[in-house]
Amino acid sequence: MPEESFPKSRGRVRSTSSISVRVNPVNYLIALLLASFFGAFLIYLGFQISAYIFLLFVWVLVPFLALTDKVVFDGRRIRRTGFLPGAWARLTSTRDRIKLVDIEQVQTSLVRTIKRGGNLTFMYRTSFVGKGKVFAIQSGHRNYRKFVDSVLPKLSNATLDHRSIDLRDHLNDRFEVRRRATAFEIPSTEVLESGLLTSLSKGRRSERVSDIAAATKATELHTLANQLRVTGLLPQAIEAFRRATVLTPGNARLLFDFATCLRSYGASHRDLTVERRALAMMRLAERRAGDDGDLLTDIGEGYFQFGEWRRAGSTFRKAIERAGQRFRSVIGLAELALHEGKIAHVIHNFSVARELAETPATRRWTSNEIDYFSKLNSDEEYMELEISRMNLLDTLALIRGSALRIAMVGFPVIVIGILFEEHLIANIGWAVSLISFGIWGSVILLSRMLSARIPHDLVENDRQ
Repeated sequence: MPEESFPKSRGRVRSTSSISVRVNPVNYLIALLLASFFGAFLIYLGFQISAYIFLLFVWVLVPFLALTDKVVFDGRRIRRTGFLPGAWARLTSTRDRIKLVDIEQVQTSLVRTIKRGGNLTFMYRTSFVGKGKVFAIQSGHRNYRKFVDSVLPKLSNATLDHRSIDLRDHLNDRFEVRRRATAFEIPSTEVLESGLLTSLSKGRRSERVSDIAAATKATELHTLANQLRVTGLLPQAIEAFRRATVLTPGNARLLFDFATCLRSYGASHRDLTVERRALAMMRLAERRAGDDGDLLTDIGEGYFQFGEWRRAGSTFRKAIERAGQRFRSVIGLAELALHEGKIAHVIHNFSVARELAETPATRRWTSNEIDYFSKLNSDEEYMELEISRMNLLDTLALIRGSALRIAMVGFPVIVIGILFEEHLIANIGWAVSLISFGIWGSVILLSRMLSARIPHDLVENDRQ
């Protein structure tokens, strides 16, 4: 069995009977906002008793629903609890849980970055996809790290995207990471930021150190640097990476991780100089990667994130030439072909990936992708429908933002009308906000209905 099919968990698997993470309450907050606005409108119309009863009911029910809506891992499967998700699953005859063996993809994205001085606080959103269901958890909840530590090491590398692998291998408690940085005498962010570019140049003048103790310390610094990077303590991570490269300057994996860290820092601070250094370091990592197919695949994905499409393609192909075909490298070529609009190449690469898939879940996912893109390639009507759906989603996103802004404009108009007892002005404000909120809520529902791909069979059934 290929090496990439085994998770590189570093011994962090937790044994637990049940871990729960509360679902992001944004949808419940939207519902509470709309209901509260409607209740205030009832008060304005003079239906005080009905309005107060309605508001009391809403302000008790919605928080209760939000608090009980959780994503739970019981050691074998991921499921979603709560009254509304359960009722919807029964109403639509869909599943409310997925087994670990049925997880096809795990995707982690940054939903928000909070900047505090030179440090960042990353808000991660991790989605587990399988058999048509998506369960998402978001960092910020105290059990998020426990959930990630328990689930991700049990899954194949082919199932995880690069950021999910980072979380699996390097996510740690922020205070513990700070403590370890202090133990290694890594200066604080305030001290490091002023001389960041100078410190980067220092590491390049050092020569290789072959001493066993130095190599061990370099490994420890490498691990610490990655933990600092994933935690958002980027200046300290850069310093730890620099010290590690002083000890082992030829370590290609270390150079790649260093480049990833520099890219995050450069992007968050909008520093093109640091971003260019990150790209140069990634190229150096590519030259020193040798025949390491896993590392070359990671570097290809890194180039993809940089927008270096040509280099990404050549690196994926280099990984295949030197280490044989691997699931993630072939999937990388498929994503590049999709970016370039070469549907036939997308289908071919997904077909190759299906043959390389090690689990039934990844084979099922690649088969679904092959069916979808084959339908796009062979059926012009289906392609037009999908293009129209995606264009409509973009349009709805613009309408949603505009409707919310217009609704907010109505608030001060309402306040001014009430304060100065100008009922016409207040009525105009209420009308503008009510209509805008109605459009906003309708667009949100419509966008969710259109987010899924059009079923392959729909066009065939319409033709018959």
